[in-house]
Amino acid sequence: MGLPLPRGKGGLIGILVVLAGLYFGLDPALLMMMLGGGGGGAPTTAVSPQDDELAEMTAVVLADTETFWHQQFAAQGGQYIEPTLVLYRGSTATHCGTGQAAMGPFYCPADQQIYIDLSFYDDLRRQLGAPGDFAQAYVIAHEVGHHVQTLLGTSARVREAQQGLSQADANALSVRLELQADCYAGAWGHYLAQQQRLESGDLEEALNAAQAIGDDRLQRRGSGTVVPDSFTHGSSAQRLKWFQKGMARGDPGDCDTFTVANP
Repeated sequence: MGLPLPRGKGGLIGILVVLAGLYFGLDPALLMMMLGGGGGGAPTTAVSPQDDELAEMTAVVLADTETFWHQQFAAQGGQYIEPTLVLYRGSTATHCGTGQAAMGPFYCPADQQIYIDLSFYDDLRRQLGAPGDFAQAYVIAHEVGHHVQTLLGTSARVREAQQGLSQADANALSVRLELQADCYAGAWGHYLAQQQRLESGDLEEALNAAQAIGDDRLQRRGSGTVVPDSFTHGSSAQRLKWFQKGMARGDPGDCDTFTVANP
């Protein structure tokens, strides 16, 4: 993936602070708190210097998403507020509870931070059969999509609508929220393609990752039984469909998963 390291981005600054702390033997979580970068607390297993390459890649992707979303918000007369990125291994405290490796990457709307346990990249490659840096980039862009939903009020409206619904109906709304984040990730991918920043095989890596983390595939892999009413993120086919929809034109306006009959 052709992603030269950018400079001057808020999310990138946070990562560089972490890396600097590691280099000088300081607690990166403490540094982040001193800079006002997040009250997530220290990870139980700190990010090691051996993770520098993954950390740099993640920072580059985050910075590129910031460029894209700044443009999109400005075009609508708004202002994009950048999320904070927290990398860890093991577990870490967040304003949404304790983040653990088993949860995979997640976004916490309460502190507007994206949490990524770096071991997930290993799982994505080894266990889920989705290797490649653009597969990892898709995951980051998806979590950024949740941040966009928080800024636009979409996440809050979904949580409110879920109140009083059956578990199956509440899950169905969660699926629509997740598929929209997939579509937003695809729109960012279109932006990179327009800049001729994608290399041969990058798109295939993202498409493979979208399918690899579909609820049906994960359930089949885990228990051998697929229960559609329990889906919270969408099937492999749905995730692929909405990533491709965003990728087609790069217009977040194409990502309305809430008004279509069958997302």
